[in-house]
Amino acid sequence: MKKIVLMAAIAATAIAANAQNAIQAPRFSDNWSLGLDGGVTTPMNHHAFFGDMRAIVGLHLDKQITPAFAIGAEGAFGINTSRWYGPQSSTAFDNSYVGVYGAVNLFNLFGGYQCAGRPFDIEAVAGAGWGHYFETRVEDENFFATKVGLNFNFNVSDNFTVSLKPSIVWDMTSNRVSQSSAAYNLNAATFNLMAGVTYHFGGKNFTCVRPYDQAEVDGLNADINALRAAVEAQTVENAALAANNAALAADLAACQSRKPEVVKEVSNHLNSVRYVFFKIGSSKIGNDQMPNVEMIAAYLNNHPNSKVTIKGYASKDGPEELNIRLANQRAEAVKTALMKHYKIPASRIVAEGEGIGNMFEEESWNRVAICILDTNK
Repeated sequence: MKKIVLMAAIAATAIAANAQNAIQAPRFSDNWSLGLDGGVTTPMNHHAFFGDMRAIVGLHLDKQITPAFAIGAEGAFGINTSRWYGPQSSTAFDNSYVGVYGAVNLFNLFGGYQCAGRPFDIEAVAGAGWGHYFETRVEDENFFATKVGLNFNFNVSDNFTVSLKPSIVWDMTSNRVSQSSAAYNLNAATFNLMAGVTYHFGGKNFTCVRPYDQAEVDGLNADINALRAAVEAQTVENAALAANNAALAADLAACQSRKPEVVKEVSNHLNSVRYVFFKIGSSKIGNDQMPNVEMIAAYLNNHPNSKVTIKGYASKDGPEELNIRLANQRAEAVKTALMKHYKIPASRIVAEGEGIGNMFEEESWNRVAICILDTNK
């Protein structure tokens, strides 16, 4: 029997350890419980089942090893209210049982542990211990006993459990029944039906933790390192922005403290720009516009280091593609005239078609080549 109980305990512990890999390993001081039991007991011999029934009280202390397995020690005492086997005890008790047991929580074993706990569960209990009969007219008797039972547990809170505990205790060595072996003979057994209240020191439930995952930890460390690098980079950037802000503030302060200066306009737009106008749809320079071309040539001849930029434009009349081509032809026409009639080198002339112009409200004035002279002498 001891061997069977030990093997069941080892199997339950192994299964629970495998299934509950998210349970934090408890300390030795964790998950202890103390309980008080009371109920009725009756021999299971040929006497009337209820005729020899009497009260029984008990006390138990246990330690929950895993969510599925617990070990404990208990004592139970039958109250002396009637005879069982003839001679009656003169003490308050007529029988006792003190033993150790193992309990397997069937719900946690087969259904897995719930971190929040269950309001109800069932335990299978098996144990062994020392039994004793108190007598007056014959000698007291000690015997080896075994026990099996079930605990129907109602977990009213994390600290308190109320249980209904049916069990059978066998007298394994007594010769009260017969001279033959009494082992697992129902005539040498008693049936107990007890109710118990158990107090769990520090709470009944185990602490759930997330299973350790090295890959996840490595990933989190990589994320942390990346965030640290980003923070360092942001710190450097913030320092650079702060330095730039300080420099801008210093420039602003210098500007605000500087005395106002009046800058005299020395250039004259009219001295550096000449216009050559064209007729609608034409890139030919009319005779009335040649004096403007001649003024440009005269300036370039008088200032050998100067250059001219010619920008050709067209009005909105006609197709856009034609106007773009026409604007370019008008700039080239002025350039050709400067080179052909006034011998101005091509290196001193830049001719560009700018497309449709909108410089003037008078639409016809936008048919023009604007010549911008470089006035550096």
